[in-house]
Amino acid sequence: MRTRFATVSHWWNRQSRPVQWAYMVPVVLFLLALPVLNPPIITTEPYTDFPISLFNAAVFALIAIGLNVVIGQAGLLDLGYVGFFAIGAYTAALLSSPDSELGVRYPWLVIVPIAMVVTMISGVILGTPTLRLRGDYLAIVTLGFGEIVRLLADNVDPLRGNRGFQNIARPGGEFADGTPIFSQTDALGFYWLAVIIIVIVLLFMGNLERSRVGRAWIAVREDEDAAELSGVPTYRFKIWAFAIGAAVGGLSGTLFAAQVGYVNNQRFDVTTSILYLAAVVLGGQGNKVGVIVGAFIVSYIPDRFQFEPQYRFLVFGIALIVLMIFRPQGLLGMRQHLLTYGRQAYQKLFGARAAVAPSGLSASSRARGDLPEAVPDDHAGTSPRGGGE
Repeated sequence: MRTRFATVSHWWNRQSRPVQWAYMVPVVLFLLALPVLNPPIITTEPYTDFPISLFNAAVFALIAIGLNVVIGQAGLLDLGYVGFFAIGAYTAALLSSPDSELGVRYPWLVIVPIAMVVTMISGVILGTPTLRLRGDYLAIVTLGFGEIVRLLADNVDPLRGNRGFQNIARPGGEFADGTPIFSQTDALGFYWLAVIIIVIVLLFMGNLERSRVGRAWIAVREDEDAAELSGVPTYRFKIWAFAIGAAVGGLSGTLFAAQVGYVNNQRFDVTTSILYLAAVVLGGQGNKVGVIVGAFIVSYIPDRFQFEPQYRFLVFGIALIVLMIFRPQGLLGMRQHLLTYGRQAYQKLFGARAAVAPSGLSASSRARGDLPEAVPDDHAGTSPRGGGE
């Protein structure tokens, strides 16, 4: 089974990016048609409306993609990511709800970039004094950030605490029969919008990972000290990771607020933030498709099988323990694409007999121009820490 999966993965990685996306077009079309098809095997009805369940899973996936930038790409443990989600939702509420003291009602398309900028600024403000910390210390600070946002929503009067904001702006548009595409009672239009946004974000993230920024993130994640000694401005790139991850969190917050039409302080607790982290760990840190699968599992399974709230975290805890024992890299772990690309470039430069990266050369062999010996890499692509999709 593992050999078959490795063969398929190797074939997939050999395809060009346009070919890969061409293969993904039917998958995206199927996902768009899923709430209309409503297959009896996977439907969540009659307990939960199926389009609403799919929309919640899509928002969860979008959040997981943003958190994956921070945790999976840059290797920064963030336990307060729900704070950025809350900032995006409250920004949409303050700028469009009639309950807001600002007295303005901007359309949703205007609110989205504003919310993303606000959450990016929040990420920079959080990261500037704290990203010199590492590991558990950084995790504690980010956890405190999430709690600060929740307490502000509780106690700052303009944020209205448990009363919340109603009639938040949503996208416009109507079907041919005059019914609105986007409404609180029918999440079909919002689900389609969420899928389209996820595709756009995935395109952006894929290009970002293959850029200088993405390579710097991987260097920071693997060994921050070595990256800094190699000339990588680690602090600046960690700030970038926080800012970009925060922007995606803010985008998901505005999407959630628009569909629900109501925002208060009850959705943004630490428990929710831990669920976001569980989705990333379950799917595979650093793998964009993996974190989407993990988010779908974490969001969809309770709706499908109607777990009691007190048993939900027991089930996730057992699943994570089993996963860490048998597949510590997650369901779809990271692949060592940077190492693979480096080897391919080295082979093209020095000949087909070169089987390992330049790091396999000794100082004397580099000076003589000798090729390194072929060293099999039994662990490439299987380590829980590595670069890739």
